Amino acid sequence: MSSPAPALNRIRVGSAPDSWGVWFPDDPLQVPWPRFLDEVTQAGYQWIELGPYGYLPTDPVVLGEETGRRGLKVSAGTVFTGLHHGPVVWEKTWAQVSNVAALTQATGAEHLVVIPSFWRDDKTGQLVEDSTLTARQWRDLAAQTERLGREVRERYGLRVVVHPHADTHIDSEANVSRFLDATDSDLVSLCLDTGHYAYCGGDSVKLIETYGERIGYLHLKQVDPEILAGVIADRVAFGPAVARGVMCEPPSGVPALEPVLTAAQALGVDLFAIVEQDMYPCAADKPLPIAQRTRQFLRTCGA
Repeated sequence: MSSPAPALNRIRVGSAPDSWGVWFPDDPLQVPWPRFLDEVTQAGYQWIELGPYGYLPTDPVVLGEETGRRGLKVSAGTVFTGLHHGPVVWEKTWAQVSNVAALTQATGAEHLVVIPSFWRDDKTGQLVEDSTLTARQWRDLAAQTERLGREVRERYGLRVVVHPHADTHIDSEANVSRFLDATDSDLVSLCLDTGHYAYCGGDSVKLIETYGERIGYLHLKQVDPEILAGVIADRVAFGPAVARGVMCEPPSGVPALEPVLTAAQALGVDLFAIVEQDMYPCAADKPLPIAQRTRQFLRTCGA
């Protein structure tokens, strides 16, 4: 009989609307937010992210009542940014960020997940801009992200954690390393999404061991290697890739999550590990059983 996995007592596990097929504030293909809250509780999670701004109630009193009576707490809000475009996009960016940050702060959460904008259309695959940044754009990305980290911390008391993501300029090991080396560790941390990093060829354990002090948050996700190979061969955009099932239920994909969690535990800091299995679009009855099985699997890993 195998011994149980050691307890990961620095890891706080949660889930997110993403694991219920929610990508947009309002969409007929998505489950209504009360059902998400009911089912994420039923699945055994106590922590959630806000998801796309406007999906959950944006009135902090209403949101607090709805999460509180279900025993749920919020770990983070999320924003998309295009900060490599430089100061010209600051006001537009801040208008979005301030709304999300205010709601995130009101929930008692301490993190703001920042996702870079896509270089190709998420549905059609049409190029929106070059997939490679110029040296000037890299400098703007670093400087504006540091500015965002400073402003969000000073005005809302939140910590910015930047999320490497498929079809963005912060994706591969080389680009993630370049971004981290170019930014101030006091202002900018990383939200390591294990699925996206594997999607782009990265090794999550190696990243944690190399840049441990920069890891501020985790998203737990796996990719199906066979489907990913087809996605890469066919140059499929991320949205259609998800529809193919490229993000799969643990533990059937890569990377193995137990070594990732063990490496994160070894950092000796408290970390959120939020399950995010991209499934848009999906049948309304599909997410709950997967979420329940995933939560049970993570318990076998000690989380």
